[in-house]
Amino acid sequence: MKSFLFSLAATTALVSPAFAEMLELEKDELTFGFIKLTDMAPLAVAYENGYFLDEGLFVTLEAQANWKVLLDGVIGGQLDGAHMLAGQPLAATIGFGTEAHIITPFSMDLNGNGITVSNEVWEMMKPNIPHEDGKPVHPISATALAPVVEQFKSEGKPFNMGMVFPVSTHNYELRYWLAAGGLHPGFYSPDNITGQINADVLLSVTPPPQMPATLEAGTIHGYCVGEPWNQQAVFKGIGVPVITDYELWKNNPEKVFGISAEFAEANPNTTIAVTKALIRAAIWLDENDNANRPEAVEILSRAEYVGADYDVIANSMTGTFEYEKGDKREVPDFNVFFRYNATYPFYSDAVWYLTQMRRWGQIAEPKSDDWFDEVAKSVYRPDIYLDAARMLVDEGLANEAEFPWDSDGYKAPTPAADIIDGIEYDGRAPNAYLESLPIGLKGAQTVVGAEVKG
Repeated sequence: MKSFLFSLAATTALVSPAFAEMLELEKDELTFGFIKLTDMAPLAVAYENGYFLDEGLFVTLEAQANWKVLLDGVIGGQLDGAHMLAGQPLAATIGFGTEAHIITPFSMDLNGNGITVSNEVWEMMKPNIPHEDGKPVHPISATALAPVVEQFKSEGKPFNMGMVFPVSTHNYELRYWLAAGGLHPGFYSPDNITGQINADVLLSVTPPPQMPATLEAGTIHGYCVGEPWNQQAVFKGIGVPVITDYELWKNNPEKVFGISAEFAEANPNTTIAVTKALIRAAIWLDENDNANRPEAVEILSRAEYVGADYDVIANSMTGTFEYEKGDKREVPDFNVFFRYNATYPFYSDAVWYLTQMRRWGQIAEPKSDDWFDEVAKSVYRPDIYLDAARMLVDEGLANEAEFPWDSDGYKAPTPAADIIDGIEYDGRAPNAYLESLPIGLKGAQTVVGAEVKG
């Protein structure tokens, strides 16, 4: 736990000129939750660099045991906000799982995940993967995994993989990769929330820090998780990352900062102040071609934050990624915190998550394109974000050119070349997008028992 609990008078030497223009805060003592992953970095940096203090905020950061505990803390008011899976505010708002109106004024990062398989599975996959100069050609398609899964089936053994939460990016990314390679990751239904209906590969929840040990124990044969838990498998010599989510979908949205709609309504100035501090942290993390990343790695390696070895975190956080041991490659955008408008909460990002919920049956019934748009706009709040950004620009703490002031909240379609299955994504046309995906629910289809109807 980290906390600033001393008086404002004691902090005058730490604060910036922006302090004089501070908002009138409704609440200045706040507790935020996080999970021990490198993409919680904006919270740690905003704390350690004094950006929260600059806004008059006395913040406590508390690691949470798992994503459900974290969400329940925000809903119950024990936490004022948290580092969240992007799917959590959306799922809660539409009533999948715990029902509550959660919003996000700030997207925490792009990319940052990987899919890792056990050494045994990797050796079975390798003959199916093209090589060049003795090294596997990336990106690696799940078509290379399909014969392995078939062999497990023929021997009567289930093929199990781990992801971190049913509405996590990791669940949807792992499903996307598998489906793009012709493997069915399973459906959900109102009567069966395992997500394993008709599955070729059985996905189940494992908390991120437990992924490597669960893989080593043989309970799962692979997993999708954020860093540093893919690189940890490499360091321990127990597994091989086969693909990063940057290769799966270039510059895909990752975590968000979530607060309850009730908190935002009761504390509008505090919400803007928090967003200002987080934007500053994101700028710092990416500025000068990631020059501050080694310092960020040192912060994250501390026990109160991620608590993994410096070298493990640095393996991906400083612009490289190691696949097989010794096969380290340049991936400068593996972690992006501010570039490419990473912090702006785009409606199109929200819509993609909702399409994946519909694709796999978490949203059981068909929805109109207007419904996707309305839900996105009720959860993602670029208006709050831009209010905070405008203040930072006026205070000389951010550059005006670095924010999408005129955006309607929708990105240009993601080109087919940037996605593993070669299918373009346009957030303005969610049902047409669902129709274009060969595996998954579309149109009026529903899952009844073990069958797709409609």
